[in-house]
Amino acid sequence: MAEIKNYTMNFGPQHPAAHGVLRLVLELDGEVVERADPHIGLLHRATEKLAEHKTFLQSVPYMDRLDYVSMMCNEHAYVMAVEKLAGIEVPLRAQYIRVMFDEITRILNHLLWLGASGMDLGAMTMFFYTFREREDLMDAYEAVSGARMHAAYYRPGGVYRDLPDSMPLYRASKIHNESAIKRMNENRQGSLLDFLDDFTNRFPACVDEYETLLTNNRIWKQRTVGIGVVSPERALAMGFTGPMLRGSGVEWDLRKKQPYEVYDRVEFDIPVGVEGDCYDRYLVRIEEMRQANHIIKQCIDWLRKNPGPVMADTHKITPPKREAMKQNMEELIHHFKLFTEGMHVPVGEVYSAVEHPKGEFGIYLVSDGANKPYRMKIRAPGYPHLAGLNEMSRGHMLADVVAIIGTQDIVFGEIDR
Repeated sequence: MAEIKNYTMNFGPQHPAAHGVLRLVLELDGEVVERADPHIGLLHRATEKLAEHKTFLQSVPYMDRLDYVSMMCNEHAYVMAVEKLAGIEVPLRAQYIRVMFDEITRILNHLLWLGASGMDLGAMTMFFYTFREREDLMDAYEAVSGARMHAAYYRPGGVYRDLPDSMPLYRASKIHNESAIKRMNENRQGSLLDFLDDFTNRFPACVDEYETLLTNNRIWKQRTVGIGVVSPERALAMGFTGPMLRGSGVEWDLRKKQPYEVYDRVEFDIPVGVEGDCYDRYLVRIEEMRQANHIIKQCIDWLRKNPGPVMADTHKITPPKREAMKQNMEELIHHFKLFTEGMHVPVGEVYSAVEHPKGEFGIYLVSDGANKPYRMKIRAPGYPHLAGLNEMSRGHMLADVVAIIGTQDIVFGEIDR
């Protein structure tokens, strides 16, 4: 009688559910996964090495390109590390702006996750729904930085510039007539804060729509309930953070446990799962979007009432005002030195972490007193999650691997970096 052997199969990197460049070597017994071996490094861009050859300011745009779904959160960890080393005091208004954009980024990330993960499991419509709301938040990114994705908006010492007083308007075209344009421009008549205020009022109803489509959907529950279960002990042992850890019932959130910027001044709850399966992690992320919306609302209220500077006033670190630079020799020298040689940061080492939409994103910086880092190490949240894929998918069917990769919310920019 023929001997029945396990066989190995490549899942990805061409597979649409492999999210970019994951090559997963699966050992299968029929359709049951015996072992999953993730092969990474196909998107390696040497970000950590490049940072050693760039000034502290020039490395900021590289951060956007790590987890290219949560751009400003990556920048946040990096600029906070530089500020800790240099001992820079960030103006309060800039801190509120950062927190607001961190939460906008959290919603952007979870919307993309929900759309892509839904589509992986057959809920095609989710993608169209979530991208409808992403469009508005991308417009908010573009209003402050000029770019829809790679913003480079956070800078050591604050943010690049204050929030704009007007929003770009749509113009009539072959596709949209005057009445359609008027309707599209309705919420763009005021400032960026007015636009975001309108968004925060509309968004809870949008999340309700997503829940109507998925939360009690029989197929969605069959694909996620009891799949990829991780106990709280194993989640901690494997180094999980963010929704992956909270979905297993561990109440750990850096915004509450080690508050940075103004998170200790805003009010929000930490959603926690019970079972530790894909369905619980889905519910945690849905609730996180509602909480992020609540935080954005509080930031908008504070920012409306409190104008002020958005950049620290130390010209060794932050550029002088353009007007002053063109009239005053000293400001001109500061400007020239800052953008050619860059700032010098005191000798030392520092670890700075933020509660990124995917988990704990940390930057470990070593400075030798020069104008560029001596060494930079990035603690990517997705890295330990991917390492836990083998344990999470063992004993499941091949189709469930797709659900487990989806629930991990993996982006390869930060894993391969």
